[in-house]
Amino acid sequence: MNYTNSPIEQINFNNQKYFIKRDDLLHKDFSGNKARKFYYFLKNDFLNIKKVISFGSAQSNAMYSLAVLCKIKAWKFDYYVDHIASYLKENPVGNYKYAKEFGMNIIEDKVPNKFEEEELFISEGGAIKEASFGIEILANEIKTWAKENQIKNLKVFLPSGTGTTALYLQKFLPFEVITCSCVGDDEYLQKQFLELEKNNFPTIIKKDKKYHFGKLYKEFYEIHKELLNQTKIEFDLLYDSLGWICLDKYVQNLQNRDFEILYIHQGGLLGNISMEERYSFKFNKKEEKRLC
Repeated sequence: MNYTNSPIEQINFNNQKYFIKRDDLLHKDFSGNKARKFYYFLKNDFLNIKKVISFGSAQSNAMYSLAVLCKIKAWKFDYYVDHIASYLKENPVGNYKYAKEFGMNIIEDKVPNKFEEEELFISEGGAIKEASFGIEILANEIKTWAKENQIKNLKVFLPSGTGTTALYLQKFLPFEVITCSCVGDDEYLQKQFLELEKNNFPTIIKKDKKYHFGKLYKEFYEIHKELLNQTKIEFDLLYDSLGWICLDKYVQNLQNRDFEILYIHQGGLLGNISMEERYSFKFNKKEEKRLC
């Protein structure tokens, strides 16, 4: 299993044509941008490594992908979080549930300052230079597809957390890479770029308003359902929903569009299980109250 060469499909959304790089279909357990970021660790040997240590939120896509990676490589996996909601502990669901089933040891504490020789530390979200290994492969897949289909004027879009995937795609592609900030603001994203590279950054398109990562927004839920309805493709509720809001506005504001757009699907669909529950509880309850 090589976890590469995801298909590219053409869709129409809100009367606009797009191509979708279906990285959600790489593998049922190891997909999306996290599979690309961690591909280096999957394909190379680390004879002295016995444990991976990382940190983040208790429903992180990276957490789940690392749990799968460690299972494949027969490594132990310690994952540090600031807090686990009591409801989640009592009712495991989504990335949290399945990461634990893959053997993750989750710890509510601060990450240690020092690590043993047999321990591999991976920064939150996979914001690491090693991520360039798998993302270059993704870029080469895009270049091959564009050449085979005689597409010379292409823009590649994907939403960003740490921005690592967008950053390295821009490094390896001859096309413009466009992104939007999902976790912090645009300044945070630019700082993240600078942690890994000194120039040649993706284009960050502006958002209409400030969004707090992980908070529920009705427009996220609505565009998620509309995408599913129009394209028959399920997208991630955390990143893809905001990504499509930004991209849709960007395209609708163009007077003339003389380029094709390739959207990189973010994977992370296991995270939708818990997000769907939260959205349904919040907005369906409000609708019931309104109708009473």
